[in-house]
Amino acid sequence: MPAHPLLRSPASITLLGAGLMGRLLAVELARQGHRVEVHEAGGPGAEGSAARVAAAMLAPLAESAVTEPGVVRMGQHALGRWPALLAQLAGPVFFQQEGTLILWHRQDAPEAARLRHKLEQTQATVPGLPALQVLDAAGVAQREGAVAGRFHQGLYLPGEGQLDNRQLLAALAATMEQLGVRTHWHSTRAPGDFQPGGAGQPDWVIDCRGLGARTQWQALRGVRGEVVRLHAPDVTLQRPTRVVHPRYPIYIAPKQEHVFVIGATEIESDDLSPTSVRSALELLSAAYAVHPGFAEARILEIATQCRPTLPDNLPAVRVVRQRVLEVNGLYRHGFMIAPALLDVVLQVLNTGQSALASDFALSLSLPS
Repeated sequence: MPAHPLLRSPASITLLGAGLMGRLLAVELARQGHRVEVHEAGGPGAEGSAARVAAAMLAPLAESAVTEPGVVRMGQHALGRWPALLAQLAGPVFFQQEGTLILWHRQDAPEAARLRHKLEQTQATVPGLPALQVLDAAGVAQREGAVAGRFHQGLYLPGEGQLDNRQLLAALAATMEQLGVRTHWHSTRAPGDFQPGGAGQPDWVIDCRGLGARTQWQALRGVRGEVVRLHAPDVTLQRPTRVVHPRYPIYIAPKQEHVFVIGATEIESDDLSPTSVRSALELLSAAYAVHPGFAEARILEIATQCRPTLPDNLPAVRVVRQRVLEVNGLYRHGFMIAPALLDVVLQVLNTGQSALASDFALSLSLPS
């Protein structure tokens, strides 16, 4: 038997935090017939959320260079889940699954060889990943004509994808409203403000506040990320492209209407001050080296945000007391793994345990 009460429909559920995880859970729980209420410290635009400042790449094999096989399996699971989740939303969300292209300049070939070895190790460890393809100059030109002649070697990772993070956040907010979710914007609340299960109280409280939960989850830390959003009408990259470099490997994620999200920096700091000149120069110079059309691009935004991260850089789910569940630590993999964490949380609420958590080697703490 489970060690905590199971979710009975219709239940009353209070969610703390309306970033990516909070919105996904609010929509799915409301769709299942539960009464859902959300408290969010910011506004509907998710201005304070790490999910707003992201490229939203869904790249489990590419990300295996910096994470564990369990996270790769979460990414595999999520790639299969995203189309169904997006199809039920109140607004359109750009989504593509055209793979990931990895490029490098000749002087960075040793670094690229190390990366290829790491990716091949992942493929040997995690079954079901599409085989990476090694490209010569002709192969690079065939996959991405826009960079033909500038790169003579590359890797292509089939099946990987991306979506538009800001369209998704907006569509989730609209769907929450459509489903009757009671949302309190600019409302800062903590689990201690509720006594779930009591008279006039919710049946469950789910804390998805990211770094806002540091008072309760003191192991959390912020890892700063910086991205540039450009409008580049002269650039026609078809898929997320990563450039190997020993100091600042970058990614370029093409969105709709020639908007590009470019990022690289990852700094062990919760500093939210503006981007440094050095970081901006490195990002923009690396993008220009991929395609000279970026020289005439217009800078739409240079943004900074901190990702909520646990000591092992892995996500975790825990039930800290009766009817209070916390999910956190999505680090740099939020969009890639959020549907997997969504399904784990739903299993825990409905059955008291989660077989998926075991499959993902996910840290799952339940009361004994």
